[in-house]
Amino acid sequence: MITVRKAEDRGTFDFGWLRTAHTFSFGEYHDPAHMGFSVLRVINDDVVAPGQGFGEHPHRDMEIITVVLDGALRHRDSSGGGGVIRPGDVQRMSAGRGVFHSEFNDSSTDHVHLYQVWIRPAVRGVEPRYEQKHFPIESRRDQLRLVVSPDGRDGSIPIHQDASLYRSVLGKGSRVRHELATGRKAWVQAAAGSVTVNGQPLREGDGAAIEGETVVEIVAPGEAEVLMFDLP
Repeated sequence: MITVRKAEDRGTFDFGWLRTAHTFSFGEYHDPAHMGFSVLRVINDDVVAPGQGFGEHPHRDMEIITVVLDGALRHRDSSGGGGVIRPGDVQRMSAGRGVFHSEFNDSSTDHVHLYQVWIRPAVRGVEPRYEQKHFPIESRRDQLRLVVSPDGRDGSIPIHQDASLYRSVLGKGSRVRHELATGRKAWVQAAAGSVTVNGQPLREGDGAAIEGETVVEIVAPGEAEVLMFDLP
């Protein structure tokens, strides 16, 4: 079964300095029918104006993953983590027992477009930690590149949950497949361009919850980028 969460049905806000779309309930957007999927709690699609950003604020007991599509985002947190996240990078902050952080557009002239994902952890109260890693486009071109996993396999970034994130940049006519173990679920987010998922069309910004399937097959009619989550 595939259930599509259309881009235009997300909770959208334009604050001037920030244009954002929330797949699931977040902040000022609350919809009891969309509180998350499996261990996914937040998928936010953000565009931040030059020089603007999120001032220091707290988090706890959440695995927070940031993927930048365009531009550059500067991160700093109270665990000592910090850096500039650019296209191809994946950043993970385990908030654990509590952390403060800030995120700002690193450019004074260009917008930054990013996805931020929150995953509920399997354990609470862990020591906060930060990790950032670059995954070259060659490793993501026309294939599903594992970038986040529970065990850090294949050079991915580890998180405190039995969930994995794959990234793929697809050319016209490209096709990728992922097998789901019995009882596993998946979420596919069309981050850029359009794709079909097991024959179901997704436009840019659409997401798809996948349950009761054994294979996830993604086909791109044109250039596209997707995020795919393998979930418990």
